[in-house]
Amino acid sequence: MSVAFDNILNFRDVGKTVNSYLGRKLVREGVLYRSARPDNASPADRRKLVDELGIRTVMDLRSNTEHLMRAQKSQAAALKEDKEAPAPPQPPSAALADSARIPGLRYREVKVTGRRFEKFLLSQLSWVNYFKLIVLFLLGYRMQAVSLLGREVMLPRGLVGMGFVTMDESGAEIAEALRAFISPASLPALVHCTQGKDRTGLVVTLVLMVLDVPTDAVAHDYVLSQEGLEAEKEARLEEIGEIGLTPEWGDAPKDFVARMVDYVNTEYGGIDGYLDGIGFESSERRRLVEVLGA
Repeated sequence: MSVAFDNILNFRDVGKTVNSYLGRKLVREGVLYRSARPDNASPADRRKLVDELGIRTVMDLRSNTEHLMRAQKSQAAALKEDKEAPAPPQPPSAALADSARIPGLRYREVKVTGRRFEKFLLSQLSWVNYFKLIVLFLLGYRMQAVSLLGREVMLPRGLVGMGFVTMDESGAEIAEALRAFISPASLPALVHCTQGKDRTGLVVTLVLMVLDVPTDAVAHDYVLSQEGLEAEKEARLEEIGEIGLTPEWGDAPKDFVARMVDYVNTEYGGIDGYLDGIGFESSERRRLVEVLGA
């Protein structure tokens, strides 16, 4: 149940997608949306988000590095268009606030791959590669350092394995994201990362598990990202390569959700055990069901 936009990819109403697949209503519609980054939303896109869909909150799950990459590319594009009088460089936060944020919407940045996640990745490097990474950062070669981490740590674990790591190491951030959905004042909400596929997919998967949505319906929603991102495939693969990963990281594997669900059940004894462990309490889960359940 995707919605057409000029410059926002992979957008859909999670409730409509799941309910349509199941042929019955389990999830409230028109309150939880997901997409790829909406940074380049056209004026028409912005009107659709605010006026037609009534979205109040945008949750951004991206890392600082992703914000930096995006700001640098936007800056380079602007300079290319205006070579005679280039605008002075802006820091990433200002660039995002001034050009990407949509007036009238509340923004929440929840860096799902936060400090604990980053520390875990660094701990997996050999001493030689750890030293190389530090030197690259000190010399200002941030992307080369990120690429080293991608090649040496993320690539061997694979996309699904990094999903496991995210659940294990980013519990506080995941709980923060889930709490944003239990306040009616925050809804309707749009949640996104860069592609709106994996981190977004993980958060949405956990929400739908709380709502007791069958795994096949959750997987159906996730795999729609394969088609939803097709229009930007070449650019996406280039970005993936820049951080040391291979083209398959741009795919939406059909078994991703089933393996996440199995991991939660095996390692944590089910969704309640996992959420208890990260501090998203039973009272909050009941509230989530009240707010997002059909």
